[in-house]
Amino acid sequence: MKRKALYLVIFAVAAAGAGSGTWLASRKAGTPAPQAAGPAMNVSAISADLGRVLEAYRKMIVLTLDEDALPGAAKAQTHAVGQQLFHENQERTAKLDEALARLLASGDPRRFDAVGSLLDYVESNQGLYDADRLAFRELMQSLQAYVAKESSLPAIKLHKRISEDLDALAEIERNYEKEISAVFERYESRSIALRREKWDSYVAYLKTLYQRDRILKDYGVVLPYPSKPEPAEPGPPQAQQPQKEEDEIFGKALPKKTVVLTFDDGPHRRYSEEIAAILKQYDAPAVFFSVGRNLGSLDANGAAHLNAGADVSRKLKAAGYVLANHSLTHAQLSKQSGDGLKVEILGTDTLLKAVDPQRSSLFRFPYGARNKEGMHMLADAHLKSVMWNIDSLDWADPVPSSIADRVLRSVEKEGRGIILFHDIHERTVKALPLVLEKLAAEGYQFAGWDGKTFKAAGAPASGNAAPAPVPRAAATGYANSWAILVGIDDYKKWPRLQYAVRDAEGVGQVLVQKFGFAPGRVLTLKNEQATRAGILGAFHDLLERGKSEGGLQPNDRVFVFFAGHGATRKLSSGRDLGYIVPYDADPDNLATDAIPMTEIQNIAESLPAKHELFVMDACYSGLGLTRGGANASFLRENGRRLGRQMLTAGGTDQLVSDGGPNGHSIFTWTLLQGLGGKADLNGDGLITATELAAYVAPAVSSVSRQTPAFGSLPGSEGGDFVFELPEETEFLNTHTAQLSNDAIALNTKLDAKASAPSSTVVVKDLQGGTATITAPAAVPVSGRQQAQRANDHGLQLYKEKQYAQAEAQFTEALKLRPNFALAANNLGFVFYKQDKYAEAARWFENAIRMDPSRAIAYMNLGDAYARAGQLERARSAYKTYLELAPGGSGAGYAKQQLEKL
Repeated sequence: MKRKALYLVIFAVAAAGAGSGTWLASRKAGTPAPQAAGPAMNVSAISADLGRVLEAYRKMIVLTLDEDALPGAAKAQTHAVGQQLFHENQERTAKLDEALARLLASGDPRRFDAVGSLLDYVESNQGLYDADRLAFRELMQSLQAYVAKESSLPAIKLHKRISEDLDALAEIERNYEKEISAVFERYESRSIALRREKWDSYVAYLKTLYQRDRILKDYGVVLPYPSKPEPAEPGPPQAQQPQKEEDEIFGKALPKKTVVLTFDDGPHRRYSEEIAAILKQYDAPAVFFSVGRNLGSLDANGAAHLNAGADVSRKLKAAGYVLANHSLTHAQLSKQSGDGLKVEILGTDTLLKAVDPQRSSLFRFPYGARNKEGMHMLADAHLKSVMWNIDSLDWADPVPSSIADRVLRSVEKEGRGIILFHDIHERTVKALPLVLEKLAAEGYQFAGWDGKTFKAAGAPASGNAAPAPVPRAAATGYANSWAILVGIDDYKKWPRLQYAVRDAEGVGQVLVQKFGFAPGRVLTLKNEQATRAGILGAFHDLLERGKSEGGLQPNDRVFVFFAGHGATRKLSSGRDLGYIVPYDADPDNLATDAIPMTEIQNIAESLPAKHELFVMDACYSGLGLTRGGANASFLRENGRRLGRQMLTAGGTDQLVSDGGPNGHSIFTWTLLQGLGGKADLNGDGLITATELAAYVAPAVSSVSRQTPAFGSLPGSEGGDFVFELPEETEFLNTHTAQLSNDAIALNTKLDAKASAPSSTVVVKDLQGGTATITAPAAVPVSGRQQAQRANDHGLQLYKEKQYAQAEAQFTEALKLRPNFALAANNLGFVFYKQDKYAEAARWFENAIRMDPSRAIAYMNLGDAYARAGQLERARSAYKTYLELAPGGSGAGYAKQQLEKL
């Protein structure tokens, strides 16, 4: 295939009906250049950077797809990330340009073949669409200029090849322009609507590679859920009026049908002057926001040394255009402070003054990203921030007519404003006349800056204050919480157990540390303490304390846990009776030495508590249970009803499985996972005994030969014991413990059997029958509480090393609560654990911006910077941590890291 016909392939295949994902065929080789002796030059680094340029180009297109469907704030955030991608790509392209210049200037006879291999990628790589090739157009123009400096036969042949490729790229662009023109022309016709099949096939392919939310998240942005619109005030619609602007200029205070043309990121050695020439044809003033490093550099004393870019700016000034400040390096200044921020602002001001002592007082923050310190610094320097309200997206859109149409539609919608272009693209040069011609024909005026105009009389109040905390929608309503925990490993006359004591201790830790049980109200009996007399005495003491002030009261709850042997005795009536076996029980005297379930039932009825839950990690049968009820007004009704419930590990002739993780039985490990949050089946932050059983019973049965049983004891009025999950406050960091591999493996099996929030679960009762239970209806919670639940779930998933799922939960938390520093840090740490250090650093920076006093976020940021090779930034982050927490648990680690750096 001839290179000049390269652009025809995709359209020819599409016309033949090959579908939306059309690929380019291989290019037939042209007349080869003479081959140089020896091995080929290694250009793998250049090839890799070409791939990265293409990847960023594709992501920019995906970011801008269907942008009109986004709310205003979300669109602005999306554009900011897109511009960041764009500027990273500009730097990447500049390095490629330099690398190609060095390659061609090397004099190596193999250099032309090396360049030819790079052209092969652009011309005939099977993974490229025609639209992809437009990403390399400006780079190929530079390459053509470098090759033109030589007059050898290989150079002439290479120059011809590049010229043919540029012609092909121009034809690709014209085909897309025709297609887009046809689409926009249909609005003036009632004929059959045309379809953008060719461009849409490309876009459809990009959507299989990238998603907007994923790109944004990688750059530290999660779009919040849209807020519900406030109802409109009654009355006739109001005409759109200019808005007052004071601190910053956005263009919304301009007179109707008035626009300001602005151009960022120059000066460019070629395109800036071409743009100025076009503006002159329409007598249109403009402001050129210059990046300082494109004008020159500053020495150690702060003196300006200008380069060729300054000559371009002088020509712009001489032609009557305004020169303005766009920072020194195009850094994201919202993340800068102190001397670094000062240099970015005042350094370029120094360079501009060297170009033009009467430089304007206008300043534009790169990406529109600014902070209070930056705004104060502008005020001190008598500079004025200029933003925009109409974005051409010429940094993302490769098609000039599409750029022009976007601008014209935005101007029509806004009625007035400041238009953002960039004077570093050929596509902007081509789009500009289309825009100016149409605006002039429709009577728009082009406004310029005279040093005094556009000053605002007032500014709207900021709407970025953090919302006030939302009170808890409902509480469990308990006054005090009591617990009796029994664990017996070393029986006198029964087989020894391995994990019962540890099970009791683990449950006690969860009750105290997670659910706020006072240690003084938690009694633990272990081994020889857990005699028959000791266990019954503990219940008797609790009952007696109910008769005195400060003891057990009717509004309290009691949790009882037993881990040990259980037994079942067949009575003369044929009925089974279950027993729990104390430390000192004799197997031959079960009726007198063990504690029968009938006695447990009597104890449950006699205790003057609102709700009681007995959890028995023992296997036995012999107690009839009744089903507890639930309804939609759960908490209100639950507070009125007594609850006496029991959950057991299994039935008669079943053995407790002791092989669980961390020295726990399977049953107790599953119980602890449920209390950790997994049993909150309806996601309202409350775990009822019913939900706990609905999680534990099927999960335990799925991984062991046990069939846990659950139900309400006789005398219960249908009340349900309730645990209220606390809000997790842990900021993930390098010291956060994760589960062992065997624990993760077991949890995976348990979760596979987890009940859905609305599902009905069938469990065993202690007579061997079945009972049907359903989790109560969820208690309504606020968006803030939903965000907290999502963060807490993310922590569980992180500890199980389920990073993708944890990332999704932390993302959900940020969508519900955009200023949630805890979730931002935790999302960053998930990236960190996956070696995505740049993404991690962005989210740690976000967490610090949301909560600057959070020391651990600086520690995490230091780790991310260190792994990313940004050593100076790492040092700064570690030092800040030590300033905020000099005696913190991570102080020694931070000092060690500073010594290493």
